[in-house]
Amino acid sequence: MITTREWQLAARPHGEPTPGDFRLVELERPEPAEGQVVVRMLAMSVDPYMRGRMRLGPSYAAPWEIGETMQGGTVGRVVASRSAEVPEGALVLTNAGWRDVAVLDAAHVFVLPDAGVPPSYHLGVLGMPGLTAWAGLFRVAGFREGDAVFVSGAAGAVGSLVGQFARLRGASRVVGSAGSPAKVQWLTGELGFDAAFDYHDGRVADLLATAAPGGLDVFFDNVGGEHLEAAMGALHVHGRVAICGAISQYNAIEPPPGPRNFGGLMVSKRLKVEGFLVGDHTDLRPQFAETVAGWLRSGELVVRETVREGLDQAVPAFLDLLRGGNTGKMIVRLADE
Repeated sequence: MITTREWQLAARPHGEPTPGDFRLVELERPEPAEGQVVVRMLAMSVDPYMRGRMRLGPSYAAPWEIGETMQGGTVGRVVASRSAEVPEGALVLTNAGWRDVAVLDAAHVFVLPDAGVPPSYHLGVLGMPGLTAWAGLFRVAGFREGDAVFVSGAAGAVGSLVGQFARLRGASRVVGSAGSPAKVQWLTGELGFDAAFDYHDGRVADLLATAAPGGLDVFFDNVGGEHLEAAMGALHVHGRVAICGAISQYNAIEPPPGPRNFGGLMVSKRLKVEGFLVGDHTDLRPQFAETVAGWLRSGELVVRETVREGLDQAVPAFLDLLRGGNTGKMIVRLADE
């Protein structure tokens, strides 16, 4: 038998999740059957969307059941295989989630190419967050060279890439919001944003007016609430908004109010506002992967990870992510190569 340690959902949070909403268990799994593989996890991802799967109610993904193993992106090494398609030693991407070892159907793992990058990059810049940034900016928001772009939550896994993609494709101005002076400095220094602000420093509308005095063409929203309202006011006629998330509202107990200026400005400015899911844009993966891998090789694209060590740190990492405790992609490293 194969022994695994894994995190399960123990309770549904009311408001902000707490450590008591999770349970770490040790289980025995059977040896792999024909067509299965055993994967030792090297790194796992924690992401904001996971908060939505902890609550009951209609959504784009089914809620986790109480007692179910937490799911999410992982990169691992195949240590035993009974599949001709997935050999022992292969580096694979899975959705096996918050565990150190998994017995999986070979059809449920994706063999990764040797990209010459850390395995965890396949959970961030070359994975779901990277493709989310690419699809949202270039397809949903219809970015064009010369556009002025504002990204909320710009120091996170997705936002930090959106701003850099826009800069590398010829934006006239790239502006970001973040939650600390250190993150603001990182955006305007290492990442090359033209301006950034700490949203704790005042009204977002006032801070945005100073950072983008000429107005905006594109807004990529990861935060929602006051950020969306402020951006609506700053957008030019025919401005475009890609709504990726609204992390400011994920732990809300009461329904949050909508932007007060939404209806009038939508009509008067003829704005395009579109929410999206990355799963609807997987056809973009080949062009995304080729271009981003080239930017990584050339050093034009900056990547930062916030890394926590060990499966025991999965829950603290997730809770810290929801509070803005990450810069770049939050990763939990489970084992060395």
